Amino acid sequence: MAHLVLDDNNFASEIESFKGVALVDMWAPWCMPCQMLGPVIEEVANEIGDKAKVGKLNVDENVNTATKYNVSSIPYVVVFKDGQIVDTLVGIRPKQDYIDAINKQL
Repeated sequence: MAHLVLDDNNFASEIESFKGVALVDMWAPWCMPCQMLGPVIEEVANEIGDKAKVGKLNVDENVNTATKYNVSSIPYVVVFKDGQIVDTLVGIRPKQDYIDAINKQL
């Protein structure tokens, strides 16, 4: 399962209104750590399958959502459950940290 591409237009319907667990990677193309994290997030999406949503939000192109969630440093990975933030992971972490953060909410 590939990750969702999130933007200001679909964030509310895909994440905030979603009943379940979602992991969102907030990133930017110029951010080297974000580039390094990209393949890890893709692996997480593939391993988690349909147990949770996994998405990516480009903060440069989607300023409204980035501002709403006070994104000040990236990569900034947020775990939502039923539309509410339940965990945040800043910087690059091992893949298992992201999987554990999702599994903790399932």
